Amino acid sequence: MASERDRQRAGARWVEERLPLPSNPLGIRGIEFVEYATREPLALGALLRRMGFQEVARHRSREVLLFRQGGMNVIVNAHADAVRESARSDAPAIVGLAFRVRDAAYAHRRALELGAWDMPTRAAEMELHIPGIHGAGDSLVYFVDRVDEFSIYDVDFIRAPGAARDPPALFGMHWFGVVQSVFADRTDDWIDFYTALLGFERLDASHFVGVLPKGRLLRSPGGYFYLQLVEPPPGADFVEWDEQLLRVGLGTPDVPAAVQGLGERGIVFVDREPLRPTERGALTQIYMGSVCFELVHSDGGDADAEKTG
Repeated sequence: MASERDRQRAGARWVEERLPLPSNPLGIRGIEFVEYATREPLALGALLRRMGFQEVARHRSREVLLFRQGGMNVIVNAHADAVRESARSDAPAIVGLAFRVRDAAYAHRRALELGAWDMPTRAAEMELHIPGIHGAGDSLVYFVDRVDEFSIYDVDFIRAPGAARDPPALFGMHWFGVVQSVFADRTDDWIDFYTALLGFERLDASHFVGVLPKGRLLRSPGGYFYLQLVEPPPGADFVEWDEQLLRVGLGTPDVPAAVQGLGERGIVFVDREPLRPTERGALTQIYMGSVCFELVHSDGGDADAEKTG
């Protein structure tokens, strides 16, 4: 019969196994969704379809659409409150970034303990509340743990008629990262935010991905995705510059094939020096005044990162 000390030791081992590793304090396992606020959901939806996303569901009570391809989810939020609170112009804006985590309640509580600012809930009565914290500008960082058969989308969304639950990704595309603009001389502050609160790793200047080497690169715990922090370029004092999430990066194992295939679907890529498409990456033109996608060479998505991370 086990002694009390043995039971305590066994319990301690069980608790240690349940807690995230120190290098990943919030248990981050990838990007669950990116949320855009827009006054023109039909136009943004049409652009997403050209990028290979399919509308798979609509919110039960709000003007909110869910687009998906492969493991990538995009929320298009045209609800009046979200647009009024987050969009500073008529152009769409990235207002939410959801991290897939092991335990959303734990990740949220731990982030607050480390100094993050809690976010006001946007959930109405009978809607799912997703915990999160304030991010760049007006954006929110969510924590999501319900991603399996019965996911967060099964609560608030209704499947679109005839829509596939999991439409395949074109050209092996997957979330690669997000680019964030920061004010001049604020890069170190944001590096502290992501490293101290969320466990990101600061990479040195030798790490270069895609076609835009500017800014500082951070890698998420486990290597699931990247964040790029970009300050205004020298001599751009006349440019209106905000701290915000600028664009998403999509990884693909074959950038030239993806550029050609997406071009056939009507997507236009920047094709002038120094931003011509290469095997390393490519950049689309800016749509609707603000929406841009960056392709980056990457052989694997979240699942591969989880196996190796």
